[in-house]
Amino acid sequence: MKLIPYLMFFNGDCRAAFDFYAGALGGEIVASITYGDMPSSPDQPPLPEEAKSQIAHVNLVAGGASIMGGDSIMGCNGSEKIDGRNDTTVNIEVETIEEAERVFAALSAGGNVQMPLTETFWSHRFGMFEDRYGKPWMVNCNKPMP
Repeated sequence: MKLIPYLMFFNGDCRAAFDFYAGALGGEIVASITYGDMPSSPDQPPLPEEAKSQIAHVNLVAGGASIMGGDSIMGCNGSEKIDGRNDTTVNIEVETIEEAERVFAALSAGGNVQMPLTETFWSHRFGMFEDRYGKPWMVNCNKPMP
């Protein structure tokens, strides 16, 4: 299991910030996906054009450690921070579906689930929640990247 900080940007600065972090830390961006790269979903409204170029997910590796992040597209322009929402999340990367289910159930107990643990196009299981103390978490059991 790995605990990985996940930085959420509310002003569209994710790409610039992670390019800066990569240079400053001597790291490498190993994955980067924009909202426009993501498959559309029939149960979701279409994305506004200005959101398509923003970062949905980025992963930077430096010195054997990872840091991840993305642009929030709440309010569609990425500039509106949600009241009470933290902008740093702890991402837990696990190796198996069973471990993802166990960790998600244990840490989310008594909390507020924002996205139930489910399969996504990038992961065998992914889910988001705030724990009973109001701290945001994500659980990820990634699929191999192409």
